[in-house]
Amino acid sequence: MIKKQITIAIDGYSACGKSTLAKDLAKKLSFIFIDSGAMYRGVALYCLQNNLFNADGTPKQVEIIQALKNITLSFQLINDNNCLILNGKNVEELIRGTEVAAVVSKIATIKEVRVKLVMKQQIMGANGGIVMEGRDIGSVVFPKAEFKLFITASQEIRAQRRYLELKSKGIEAKINEISSNLAERDLMDSSRKESPLIQVADAIVMDNSKLTREEQLDFVLNLIRNLV
Repeated sequence: MIKKQITIAIDGYSACGKSTLAKDLAKKLSFIFIDSGAMYRGVALYCLQNNLFNADGTPKQVEIIQALKNITLSFQLINDNNCLILNGKNVEELIRGTEVAAVVSKIATIKEVRVKLVMKQQIMGANGGIVMEGRDIGSVVFPKAEFKLFITASQEIRAQRRYLELKSKGIEAKINEISSNLAERDLMDSSRKESPLIQVADAIVMDNSKLTREEQLDFVLNLIRNLV
């Protein structure tokens, strides 16, 4: 337990365990956990449900920007799970499907979407005492966060983790398709014009390919305790 209400920013690639670690840290420190990626997934789901993609799979940017005023996002604790609420409905399971995963990085490239969600995230974490994970948390959302972590893992390990995650939820998926999707998302996330995924200079890097859930939690907790 630490007394100071710091901001913990966790960034990294898809399926490297950011959410798992962030949830564990928040629980251990009695902090608030905010999954920024879920918010982008929520917007992507809204766009899918409202036919805001062209036939070739590209987003209808003008229409999406106009629709942003109709999208409300929040988090609610349901059965000990931090669930995304989209326009009053719990969509936590829906946003974790492969259909959303295939388009969320395209939605995240739209500047107006990022501006809206970053503003929301900054309001959520204005008073500290939070653990937020995503791709631009340490670089854009909270550049002055007291503790920044950048997580990596091998693509093989990440694909296996995502496969097992989907399987546990009863979602059918093929590991080679998951791996291809991760590679595509990595490229889009790191090369997009708006708030690309980067490793900021003051972030601590952790490769958790060979770490257990408990080992990575203990490692980061020791780092935080030494910091504060």
